[in-house]
This record gives sequence, C-alpha cells and structure tokens, in this order.
Amino acid sequence: MGRLFGTDGVRGVANADLTAELALGLSVAAAHVLGEAGTFEGHRPVAVVGRDPRASGEFLEAAVVAGLASAGVDVLRVGVLPTPAVAYLTGALGADLGVMLSASHNPMPDNGIKFFARGGHKLADELEDRIEQTYRAHATGEPWDRPTGAGVGRVRDYDQGFDNYVAHLIGVLPNRLDGLKVVIDGAHGAASRVSPEAFSRAGAEVVTIGTDPDGLNINHECGSTHLEKLRRAVVEHGADLGVAHDGDADRCLAVDATGAEVDGDQILAVLALAMREAGTLRKNTVVATVMSNLGFKLAMEREGVELVQTAVGDRYVLEEMKANGFALGGEQSGHVIVLDHATTGDGTLTGLLLAARVAATGRSLRELAGVMERLPQVLINVRDVDKSRVGTSTELAAAVNEAERELGSTGRVLLRSSGTEPLVRVMVEAADIEQARAVAQRLADTVKSALG
Repeated sequence: MGRLFGTDGVRGVANADLTAELALGLSVAAAHVLGEAGTFEGHRPVAVVGRDPRASGEFLEAAVVAGLASAGVDVLRVGVLPTPAVAYLTGALGADLGVMLSASHNPMPDNGIKFFARGGHKLADELEDRIEQTYRAHATGEPWDRPTGAGVGRVRDYDQGFDNYVAHLIGVLPNRLDGLKVVIDGAHGAASRVSPEAFSRAGAEVVTIGTDPDGLNINHECGSTHLEKLRRAVVEHGADLGVAHDGDADRCLAVDATGAEVDGDQILAVLALAMREAGTLRKNTVVATVMSNLGFKLAMEREGVELVQTAVGDRYVLEEMKANGFALGGEQSGHVIVLDHATTGDGTLTGLLLAARVAATGRSLRELAGVMERLPQVLINVRDVDKSRVGTSTELAAAVNEAERELGSTGRVLLRSSGTEPLVRVMVEAADIEQARAVAQRLADTVKSALG
C-alpha cells in the first residue's frame, strides 16, 4: 500500500478508497500523535471540523467527529465552509487541530481529509507520516488508550463560523468594491454562500451561478475547472469581472469583462504590483511554482519583482514563504496565498483583493492582467499509467530531451505525477501554440506507452 497522504491530504473515492473506517481511524491517530507531540499539554484539546457539500461528506464528517471525540477531543462542527475558513477558524478560535473534508476540484464521487495544526497551518510531512504509521499500527490490532467518563470529547455545532469568516475577509480589504458588478461561480461547492455574501458586504453588485449545491453537483461543468458558463454570464450581465472557485474554495480564477480567462499567474502578477505599491510585498518577492508560465517570470523581471520558484503544490509554496518571510505566493491553478491574512490558499480572499485592485485603480481587469503576456502553454493529463515511474523511465527521459532540443530557449517541458490524482501531467510551453500542442501530444503518447 502506498503513502496515504498526498500533497493535499488523503484523497480517494468516498466509501471505496476513503471509507468511514479510514476517516475514523486517521482522526483517532491524529489526536494521539498530536497529543504525544505535546500539542494538547495542560488543557482539554479542541478541534474544528468542516466540510464541502459532497453527499459523502455527511458520513465522513460523522466518522471524523466520532474518532476525535472518542480520543478525548472536543469538537466544534462548523458545517459547510471553505477550506481556508476552517484554517482561519482553527487559528482564530485557538483550536489545537482543524479537519477539512473535501476533494477540492476533484469530481463528486471523490472526497478527502486534510488536517490543520494549531494556528491553521498545514501539518508537517513528519507529522503526517507519524499519523499514518500510528493508524496502520492500530488498524492491525494494537489497542488504543481510550478515555472514559468525563474524559471523552464533547461535540457542538459552531454556528458563528460563517459570519466570523466573512467579517475577517471584509476586514482584510484595502478598499470597498462599490460600483463593481461581479459574477461569482461557486462550483456548487463550499463557497456558494460565503463568496456572494462577502462580495455583497464589500459593496459589489453580485450575480451568482453555481451556488446551489445539492451534494451531487459539486464541480460539475462549473467552477474554476469549467469557465465556460462564467464567461457567458459575465458578458451577458455586462459585469466588470467574474470569479470562479473550486469545490473547497481554496483557489480562484477570474474572467475579465470580455469573457477572457485571467489565470493564477496573472492574478499573482496583479496582486504583486498592488502589494509592492502598498509596501506589503516583503523582500519585493513573489513565490510561484515551476508550472508558472514563462510570461509570468518575464513580467516580474521587467517590473523588478524577484521570483522564487518551488515544486508544484501550494504546500511547497507555503513552506518557502514561511521559511523566508515572503508575503505572496501561489500557483497558476489559482491557489494564491497572502500570508499576512491567510495560512492557505483562499479563493474568496483572492477574488476580493483582485476586485479591490480594479475598484481602486479604475482600470479594467483586462488592462491590469495585461502586465504579463502568457506564452502558449499546453497541459495534457495522462491517466491510467504508473505515475511512480515518471522519474525512472529511460524512454521517457529520451523523449523529454528530444523535445527540449526542439524547443530550444523559446520553450520548456515539464512532466510530473499528480499529488492529488492518479495521473501524469505533461506541460509544454512554446512561442507557437501549434508547436506546443504537437510536442505535448507526442510526449503524452510516450508517457502512455512507457508507463501504461
């Protein structure tokens, strides 16, 4: 059996890979590991538990709550809220642990478990490893040390979480959004109530799509992975911009008034210049991943902003930011971290800050995003292959070398196994889109033959 924890918690098909028994066992293990690490010393431990609207989140939430309470942890159940809201509340309420049940942008049958440490920060790899080891040891029969009587955890609903989080978002904004019309696509996910409410309270006129979750429609042909409906709605309603979230709302992509996509790289570029102007871009540096478009790197060089690049995954962006005191980082996919105000990517906060820049400058989002020119980039996801052999296949290495020689200095190639899905990602950039497509398809075919 491979490692349970990927780059963003534990994910799988709910009730197949991710069962109630696994959710309960991991929660008990997390409580014991954090207790042994001294996190609970001197007080009764408290956990914040939230979820996205997936139907499977209902039984998985019950399993997590049962596991934590059985290990002596009091539980504040906040219900359906975005991942960054659970992280924020974990810190704001002084909780010892946060748990979010979501599979983010994955299709509805999937679900996941993500743990937050005190302060709302993601758990270190070492703690995740210990939780997994502890879970496996007890899954094979080693008995738990179980509290009884008054020692068991108590469970209550924390209904103030929604308003507390929205108030936090509004308090972060440098200016109001009066005069803007914004279309919000909530992906029928965790931001379906939060994001429209936050934009409305900030003064924007709000049009909503994808904000009627029924437990089954999350991410279905909507949200940040399907921008078509948002593009149409922005043009139809004459909006200034559109904002699209994923299922757990830790990311944000945007659409300008013409219906053109504004991706995470462009959002980062806009926010980097805004923060530099405000004096909050610490060390004049932005952090991004190796997946960022070459056009973003060139734009930051031209504007005199330093760029630090990390491995793909918002956790690696965050680690770099925390280690070196940087204030802004993110991914092309729309995970944007503003570390002064959030411990993880926050799609609603990102959308609000982007809209605030439009309102403050009086410039259109199209004009602001024009600070960088996106070079043609093609991404192909290759499924049903052994992603663990990406770095060891000689056939694949030869194909990559050949592609790099063909592209020369005007493009680049990146192959990586997904940390959250069973697939290999093939990314090719080139000065010409047709060349990028041809090279990407050739590499994808090689991945399929070499790793299939």
